[in-house]
Amino acid sequence: MALDWKEAERRLERAAAILNQEEPVRVRSPLSVGVDLGTADVLLMVLDASGQPVATFLEWAEVVRDGVVVDYMGAVDILRSMVNKARKRTGMEITHAATSFPPGTDSRLSTNILEAAWLEVTHVLDEPSCVAGLLELDKAAVVDIGGGTTGTAVVLDGRVVFSADEPTGGRHLSLVIAGHYGISFEEAEELKRQPGAPGILDLVRPTIGRIADIVNTHIRGHNVERIVLTGGTCCLQGLAGVLESELGLPVTLPVQPLLLTPLAIASLPLHNLGRGAYTNPGPTLERG
Repeated sequence: MALDWKEAERRLERAAAILNQEEPVRVRSPLSVGVDLGTADVLLMVLDASGQPVATFLEWAEVVRDGVVVDYMGAVDILRSMVNKARKRTGMEITHAATSFPPGTDSRLSTNILEAAWLEVTHVLDEPSCVAGLLELDKAAVVDIGGGTTGTAVVLDGRVVFSADEPTGGRHLSLVIAGHYGISFEEAEELKRQPGAPGILDLVRPTIGRIADIVNTHIRGHNVERIVLTGGTCCLQGLAGVLESELGLPVTLPVQPLLLTPLAIASLPLHNLGRGAYTNPGPTLERG
């Protein structure tokens, strides 16, 4: 069952409030786990059976670039560490997880890493389609702007009718910033993440225009009346407004755009979306 926007935002706020918290919590129900392997970060989210976040772990790390894993063992080690933290927080075994991949790429990019981290992959679906499956949408396009790519899923009457992905994302914005100020890529990433950093939006506006061109190409010929954004790059203050102006369509920005895709991935088993079947959710032990 899809969520309305208000409930999705409540769950996003909850996920943000518990980000990287390791204190034990009482969990009485089977868990649903999602892993988002991005260009700039690795994010693991755990939901209870009602879909409420009970654990969220994020680590900034460049492990995937342009559809290629550039640090395989680094990604595996990060994920194993996150799983152990989630186990300690929930007091439950975590043996299964869902994941996603950029449209048009090989899903094994993600599933191989989960399997190496001793997780059985239950569901896998492209990133924007994950979000489309989570929300009540019609005549809309979900646009996932990640670190390396921009992916679009066109949704009509709750059904994804088109999905595609092209290079250009947050990494490209950071390269522009680094070149302009003569700083390292890592320093540019930090500057980009600072809320309201002066001059940044104007500096990267041409690159945002390129992202708008990609989205326009993806939605051409489809009956799209609104855009829903997701992905860490959408955290850049003012980006949504630029896209709205460029696309000429209403743009909806979630309260926690970095966490929307992970929430949707973790919800795949609850909604039974994506390839695979959630046949073994693992132990349902209670804490305390």
